[in-house]
This record gives sequence, C-alpha cells and structure tokens, in this order.
Amino acid sequence: MYRYDDYDRALVHERVAQFRDQVERFQAGGLSEEEFLPLRLQNGLYMQKHAYMLRVAIPYGTLSAHQLRALAHIAREYDRGYGHFTTRQNLQYNWIELNQVPDILQHLADVDMHAIQTSGNCVRNITTEAFAGVAADELMDPRPLAEILRQWSTINPEFLFLPRKFKIAICSAEQDRAAIMMHDIGLYLYANAEGEKRLRVMVGGGLGRTPILSQQIREDLPWQHLLSYVEAILRVYNRHGRRDNKYKARIKILVKALGIEAFSAEVEQEWQYLKDGPAQLTVDEYQRVADAFVAPAYQLLPDDHLNFGSQLMAFPDFARWVSRNTQAHKVPGYVSVTLSTKPGPETPPGDLTSAQMEAVADWSEVFGFGEIRIAHEQNLILPDVRKTDLLALWTLASEQGLGVANTGLLTDIIACPGGDFCALANARSLPITAAIQARFNDLDFLHDLGDFSLNISGCMNACGHHHIGNIGILGVDKNGQEWYQITLGGAQGKAASLGKVIGPSFSAEQIPEVIERVVHTFVDYREVDELFIDTFTRIGIEPFKERVYPPREEQPA
Repeated sequence: MYRYDDYDRALVHERVAQFRDQVERFQAGGLSEEEFLPLRLQNGLYMQKHAYMLRVAIPYGTLSAHQLRALAHIAREYDRGYGHFTTRQNLQYNWIELNQVPDILQHLADVDMHAIQTSGNCVRNITTEAFAGVAADELMDPRPLAEILRQWSTINPEFLFLPRKFKIAICSAEQDRAAIMMHDIGLYLYANAEGEKRLRVMVGGGLGRTPILSQQIREDLPWQHLLSYVEAILRVYNRHGRRDNKYKARIKILVKALGIEAFSAEVEQEWQYLKDGPAQLTVDEYQRVADAFVAPAYQLLPDDHLNFGSQLMAFPDFARWVSRNTQAHKVPGYVSVTLSTKPGPETPPGDLTSAQMEAVADWSEVFGFGEIRIAHEQNLILPDVRKTDLLALWTLASEQGLGVANTGLLTDIIACPGGDFCALANARSLPITAAIQARFNDLDFLHDLGDFSLNISGCMNACGHHHIGNIGILGVDKNGQEWYQITLGGAQGKAASLGKVIGPSFSAEQIPEVIERVVHTFVDYREVDELFIDTFTRIGIEPFKERVYPPREEQPA
C-alpha cells in the first residue's frame, strides 16, 4: 500500500493545526456558524441529529493494521466504541464532541490519515474496487493512478468550491466492482493492442433525487493525460454548473441539460489549453507513486493443497463460507477474504466495534501482510490470505461475528444510517434492515437464491445506493409518517441499471412481507440457476406488482 512521504505528512499535520485554530476561534465567538460551516465540512465534520459526525478518509479503501488499530482507539476513546464504514470506503464516527475533533485529527495524522475533503463541495475520496492489485480478473493495477488523483485533488485551490460535491472512481478488472457508472467521473483502465495503458472516461453519473448512469465521453485516453483531462471536465463543470439550486448542481444535471455531445465539445476545447502542459504525467512521476505499491513477499504455494480440500469436505459451513466470501487471487495458493459486517438483525450494516477492528488488524498480520480493504458493500477485505489458513481465519472470524457466509446474498444489505442518526433522512433504515434480516435467516435458502442485492436509503440523497440494488428501498415522508418506496431491477457493474418504482409506498410493518412476496415471485418464475436480475429482465415488473399488490382482501397487513 502507499506510504506517506514528508510532503504528505507536512500537509496533514499543518491542516490539523489550522483546524484546531478554527475550532478555538469558533468556540470563542470569533467565527460565526456560517463562517465555520465550510471550514468544518472540508475537514469531514457534519452536524447530525444528535451530535457531530466525523467522516475519515480511507483513500481507495486501503488501510494498514496500524491504521485500523488507531481507528479502533478513536472509537473507544472519543465515540461509543464503534465506527461505521460507508459505501464511499470511508469511516464515520457518529458521537463526536467538537472540542475533541482537533485531537482526533491529530491521532489520524500520526498514522498518516485525515478527514480532508470527506465533505463539502469539492473532490471527495477517490475510490476503486476493494480487490485492486490482487484480483485474478484485473487487467492492471489502478491504485497508482488513484493515488495520483488523490494527491492532485487534495486541497487543489481551483476545485475546493465546486457547485456541488464531486466523486471519482477508477477500476481495471473484467468485472466492475467500483460502480464507476454511478460517479461524476468514472475511469476504466485497460491496455490497448500495443499493451499501453489507456483510459475510458465516463461522466455525469450519480444517484440522489435524479439518478443517472454516466456516459462515455472519451475512449483510448493515454494515461499521461489523466490529470489534464479530469481537470478539463472539472473546469467546464465549475464554470457552467448551477449554483442557484443545490438539487440541480451536480454535473449529471449539466451533462443532461447540454447533452453529451455538447458537453464533450466543451471539455475537448478546454483540454486543448491543458494537454501537454504541466499536468501531463511523466513516466518518472508514475513510477514514483507505483513504487510505493510494493508487492508482498508471496510464497510459492500449490493451488490444490490436499489439506484444504479435506477441510472443505469435513466442515460444510466452512465450505459454504469459502464459496461465498473468498475472491480469486492472481497469485496461486492465495485468496482474498470478505469479512461480513452483516451477521444478523442485531448489527447495522457497516458497523464494527473497536474490539472487532483490533481483531481484524491482528488477522491481517497473522494471515496476510498487514493490509485491510474497505468494500463498496460496507464489508472488510483481507486481500492476501493463504488457502491453507482459511479454516483458522474463519474460526476466529465466526467468534467475532464476522464469519457469516452471506457475501453477495440478500442479507448482505447496503444501508445508510438513516433517521436514527442523519438529520436529512425521511425515515429510518436500520430497523427495516434488521426486520428483513430477521425474516430471511435461512442461509440454505439464501444460497439457493444466489447473488441478490438489496439496498436501503433513508432519503433521496441515496447514500444507501438503493437505485442500483436488485431490490431498492427508499424512505419517504408521508404526512409526517415513515413510509418506504420499493424499486426493482437495479444493478451495478458493467451492465448497470437503475431500479424501477413498483408502485405506492408501504409502511415499515409491511416491508418484510413485501420483500418476501418479491422473492417468492422470483422463485416461482426463475429458470435453472437464473439470478434475480436476469429473471426480472426476462419477465419485467408486472408479475412482481401483481404479487405485491394483490386484491384488497389479500393485501399485507
């Protein structure tokens, strides 16, 4: 993983000192709330329903064991003993005292971490897939370019006050696990026929109240022009993006209003002033960053170890976990392991206690090379685990509530904190999540269903990415009451799609029964080994509507 240099460390430590002064001035009355607002937001500090929330950046979702232990310490000493991992590969603390924030930021800086630009109208945390650098289907490692984007965008004065927040994702695998079509800019890294690094650039994606999939704006862009082309897009957005209405300020609205051809022409014209200039990347600069991503000292291991096979035969629950919670690795004898944060109704998705964080940090060193990844789905990944160590790891993970074999299944729910914490939410997400997990607690049945995504958002801001869940649930306000709208047919990846609203909304009490009716409609109509999204695409929404909205005497209570 990337290691900070002296420039990185100087920047984050100076930022801590700066924000400490700003907090002191605000508390002494020297700064108004209006003046303090943009300062705290660009340091990741929100005012939520009950307390301040601090969002910590985890660039492209990568942590060292030392850093995860520091996050555990902060959770224990400054919060209520846990943290919440988000779909943006960040960590949120929900119970923070303002006067303690500078000390927390200092703890983060001491382990090469920060909260800079995790909020505000600026370029947010650069994301990529959790298996970057190790996935068997990866074309090339996207992390060096992700790191270059991070360095370039951090406190870049031209882009600190954009019309609205701005999100960039990059991936380079056969399967898109970074959801690049849902980002303001999505980058796909590949090699051309000559083996040269090229970028496909997508623009104008985003969810929220106006969900839109991104469109391709450029193909075959040489990697050397990454920064200049992204800068051209940002300049056009900064110049033409709306600032009079925050609901229409995202780049997706600008692209839709202009049309992709006109927007592309604006970007190309702007790029002519930037290409081949100071922003052009050199081989030396790329190599400087790439050299920081040193491959671990992998052992030469057989990929068909007899002991591993006998363990799979001897322990069926372990075999099921291996089948769902491991990802193929590019090095023989190794796999990447997903530790599920969704063991059941008692645990909100993405939440980890300080003790669990410390346990994961220990496992990353015992069974790997001291590295942890955060997945878009709010789970944790150990990227380099020997197959022969999987049984020991699974045993420990199960003791800590992190060994459930439900990765990619219906109960691997993506959910925002919702109305229990967020002041913007219309409805609570977490009780709905718990009710669904309690209803679908049969792992055999879930495994029979196969890959199946369910996402929940407490409001139209769509932090739970409900639009791209096979089943999406959106909390809505109905005369001061919490109701929930259902969408079906969403999907992420290269065949991304946005879910379709099934009909009128439901009360919280109705949701588990509604989801069960949707699931059993799928079971009745599916063909052999067909996934939900394939069945939905084949038969359409009407059979689900007929089952969910039966004649009045049969409607859910």
